[in-house]
Amino acid sequence: MTTLFLARHGETVWHADHRYAGVADVELNDNGLREAEALAVWARAARLDAIYSSTLSRAILTAEPSARATGETVETDPDLMEVAFGVGEGKTLDELRPEYAAEVDAFVAKPAEAILPGGEQGLHGITRYLRAFDRIEAAFPTGRVLVTCHGTALRLTLCALLGIDPNRYRDLLPVVQNCAVTALDYTKGKARLYAFNVPADAAAHRY
Repeated sequence: MTTLFLARHGETVWHADHRYAGVADVELNDNGLREAEALAVWARAARLDAIYSSTLSRAILTAEPSARATGETVETDPDLMEVAFGVGEGKTLDELRPEYAAEVDAFVAKPAEAILPGGEQGLHGITRYLRAFDRIEAAFPTGRVLVTCHGTALRLTLCALLGIDPNRYRDLLPVVQNCAVTALDYTKGKARLYAFNVPADAAAHRY
């Protein structure tokens, strides 16, 4: 059984304004860089065997301080990218509604199934994440692995692993803080959740 520590990347300019940043390669802002350093303080004492990251720069920049702190290298995996939001990239839902009211309403009602124009179905994002988790488990079957990833795909995948309708992820898991730690044991597409959304400075005393 592999212990996965899942951490959403640090804050970006778009996220501070509540804009969708799916596959757009938005870098961390100054606060996000500080959050990544706080995660590294946790990582230094976490007895990690590996560090994996999405291929997007905001996730890589989040992982790099932890890699320096532990002496590990950052392994990137494109399956860990965020769900693509199509026309929603860089925009808020309020900005989208004048032109895409019906699509936005459908996306809000069933966010795992409905797709903003040009985007990716949330269910496909879950499939990608589980594929990446399977590869990590195969490489580190009894290891402790930090994964820097993305808020929407993370919550969708947690719902799937816990037997919850992914369309309810916004209601049941409304917030994932930047660089907070979610800890679970993972094996063969199943998981046991030990902690969700623990701030890095608190996680340093627990894991």
